[in-house]
Amino acid sequence: MLTVIINEYKAKGHLAMLGANVMWGLMSPVVKMVFATGVIAPMIMVDFRVAGAALLFWIASLFLPREHVPAGDILRLFGAGMLGVLFNQGCFILGVSLTSPGEASLVTTTMPMWVMLLAWLILREPITLKKAGGIALGAAGAIILIAGNGAQASGTNPALGDVIVLCAQLSYALYLTLYRNFIRKYSLVTLMKWMFLSATVVGLPASIKWLGTTDWTAISAMEWSGIAYVVVCGTFLAYICIMIGQKRLRPTLVGMYNYVQPIVATITGVCLGLDRFTPMKGLAIVLIFTGVWLVTISKAKDSSRQAA
Repeated sequence: MLTVIINEYKAKGHLAMLGANVMWGLMSPVVKMVFATGVIAPMIMVDFRVAGAALLFWIASLFLPREHVPAGDILRLFGAGMLGVLFNQGCFILGVSLTSPGEASLVTTTMPMWVMLLAWLILREPITLKKAGGIALGAAGAIILIAGNGAQASGTNPALGDVIVLCAQLSYALYLTLYRNFIRKYSLVTLMKWMFLSATVVGLPASIKWLGTTDWTAISAMEWSGIAYVVVCGTFLAYICIMIGQKRLRPTLVGMYNYVQPIVATITGVCLGLDRFTPMKGLAIVLIFTGVWLVTISKAKDSSRQAA
């Protein structure tokens, strides 16, 4: 009986992580479709995602135990909101508008390696040979996407788009490194509602130009559906699924589900005619996955030694 309960507990974690990463993988081609007509600018999509998620997380917080957040921590959450939400999601959406969905999703798989590198630079955490090799392989894969495959990919400026998506990953990696201990202090909903609120406060004034020039009557039902998907599924529900998965599965397993995103994005992009598979992209996939895998197994061994 106990074994059945444990297996069911883990099964829910696996389903939650699979759901979150499938939703994130679908987000790149969905965003690309919304941008196809040129009616909605990237900054408008950022506003929708940030402000919409902030509203949903604040509503969700009404049904959960209240956590007191002192003024000093709210200021820290403001900084976290800039790195972890506004810069991260703003760069991601802008990058997707310039490159292909598959490449954007592939570049996102390098984030764990940048966390490892920044932890070494800022926190002085040691990097093993496997970690260094993984970072090198992942960087090589990203360079192939940016420099070697840009001319073959769909998008107005694939190389620049890949670089901007990479900046999004570096921003989030910096957030995880600088706020690693702080984010454990509060629940996910409390963190997200304040971080998304701060990103909304800064992001909306910065996009007044686009808010005033957008032809809102020209937005089709399909585009509104895409926006709703990004806000509700790609942001709000995905973060809830991550919270469920993190409570039920080991960190290594949680990280491994990140590999689902580029597979979903590439397949969907190819099916929708937004992307195409090339040998160079296949090489980049192998390099990135191998690099992240090396970093993951090295981190797992380090954790086991510390526990011992």
